[in-house]
Amino acid sequence: MSDYSIDPALRAGNQLHLADYQARHFLWQVKDQVATITLNRPERKNPLTFDSYAELRDLFHKLKWAQDVKAVVIVGDGGNFCSGGDVHEIIGPLVALKAPELLMFTRMTGELVKTMRACPQPIIAAVDGVCAGAGAIMAMASDMRLGTARSKTAFLFNRVGLAGCDMGACAFLPRIIGQGRASELLYTGRSLGGEEGERWGFFNRLCEPEAVLTEAQKLAADLAAGPSFANGITKTMLHQEWAMTIEQAIEAEAQAQAICMLTEDFSRAYHAFVAKQKPQFKGN
Repeated sequence: MSDYSIDPALRAGNQLHLADYQARHFLWQVKDQVATITLNRPERKNPLTFDSYAELRDLFHKLKWAQDVKAVVIVGDGGNFCSGGDVHEIIGPLVALKAPELLMFTRMTGELVKTMRACPQPIIAAVDGVCAGAGAIMAMASDMRLGTARSKTAFLFNRVGLAGCDMGACAFLPRIIGQGRASELLYTGRSLGGEEGERWGFFNRLCEPEAVLTEAQKLAADLAAGPSFANGITKTMLHQEWAMTIEQAIEAEAQAQAICMLTEDFSRAYHAFVAKQKPQFKGN
């Protein structure tokens, strides 16, 4: 459906433009429909605060309706990805809170993962250096992860007296690296090195530190240039089918694929294929 046929009120309520979004607690840049989120507190290895958690949650929620962002890259500044929750600005205050406020916090952090998974854009984490706690969760919740040999990923909740079941880790991590390996990381809180992380399937591939962001943005650009509606459906089905039987999944995919066949991307791809297959006639 072309934009001119959409009721303006419907468009206003369901289509957002986020290229000019002004982030307050991290950096935000959109180029060629690829958004790059840069966690930019390098002096502390890019920890999260109450404010950055909330803004990230709200931004990923808005991305569900963004028309000018087709893929997202998350990276940290200064050679590290993210050291997790800020010890002074989050951990310290949490010690003094009571149960209702603590649940408010843990629900907010979990909501970040929910919005990351609910937005249709593929998310690529460019991981270098320290990737710990909530930083490891953000990498885990991304659709793909590019790492470096020197990256150190740690789900270190156990090291601070907490359970490993934080922000969906017990659901997501076993599906990425397997139950036994996830159990080891969540029980011990030890760091997962880059090469080990690639072998275990946590990282899709490793890059040189100076190239990991560029490679992530290149991958994101390739995805952004593809069938964006269909990519969103793929992401949705990858997530929803965790809770389906095989029979339910096959039927759900049949319906999803039929919808994709109605898009201009599908028609355009078919006609482009036909054009390439036409024989080239030459005069005698």
